[in-house]
Amino acid sequence: MHSDEIAISDEVVRDLVDAQFPQWRELPVRRLATAGTVNAIFRIGDGLAARLPLRDRHPGEGGASLRQEASAFAAFAEHSPFPVPRPVAIGAPGPGYPLSWSVQTWLPGITATDADPGGSVAFAEDLATLITAIRRVGTQGKRFSGKGRGGRLPAHDASMEECFLKSEGLLDVTRARALWARLRELPDPGRDVMSHKDLIPGNLLVADGRLAGILDAGDYGPADPALDLVAAWHLLEAGPRAVLRVRLDSGEAEWERGKAWALEQAMGLVWYYADSNPPMSALGLRTLERIFAAS
Repeated sequence: MHSDEIAISDEVVRDLVDAQFPQWRELPVRRLATAGTVNAIFRIGDGLAARLPLRDRHPGEGGASLRQEASAFAAFAEHSPFPVPRPVAIGAPGPGYPLSWSVQTWLPGITATDADPGGSVAFAEDLATLITAIRRVGTQGKRFSGKGRGGRLPAHDASMEECFLKSEGLLDVTRARALWARLRELPDPGRDVMSHKDLIPGNLLVADGRLAGILDAGDYGPADPALDLVAAWHLLEAGPRAVLRVRLDSGEAEWERGKAWALEQAMGLVWYYADSNPPMSALGLRTLERIFAAS
């Protein structure tokens, strides 16, 4: 999927676990087939999951990043009304793998990628419960870090231009350009709230059409209040989406900003993963279809 992606074999992970965490030597280690783009996931026994970053970076930076990620996971879990994996350990680089890696508790369930809850009003209400609970957590004076999505929309003009150029033949670029030109002019909200920052189908677990768990909260922190509204477009059809908006009492400017963040993310998914990760590319296309239909 990435030019700097690291090949990770089952044997290497088995050796890492045995050498660094001998208490788990008797537990089976098996790789999970996922559409994830950041980490390779390996189950350790029935109760644990190892997350190994796929992209090469400086080992020291990786360790610091994983410690920060673990802290964010723990903070998010403290306030989430739904189950969240808990950080357990951070592993070090070893033979066959050059980076730090992490271990979390295993959270059972089916991701929203596989158990599509798009037509579920109950799931939309659960999303509203989650977003409301997280928004209520004080930022303690902290502001958006400046990295990734969640700050000023025009800061993404260059990346969007790259998306437009590389998406010819994959989607309606003319329509996407026109929509971005309008949405990027929306006023800044003037405040930040706490945000999961990546409420996409692969990070949400579903059971019987209800939200059953939240994954990948490592970027939890202050951001535009509209950022978590990407879930409205990535996950919900029109009826449940309207329920989410009502439950959140989302005004026009905030709702449109949520659409803008979803547009920015979806545009990147379509072309970048067109060949290397078709399910992620398809997610972007479906999200764009929903956005176009509502614009």
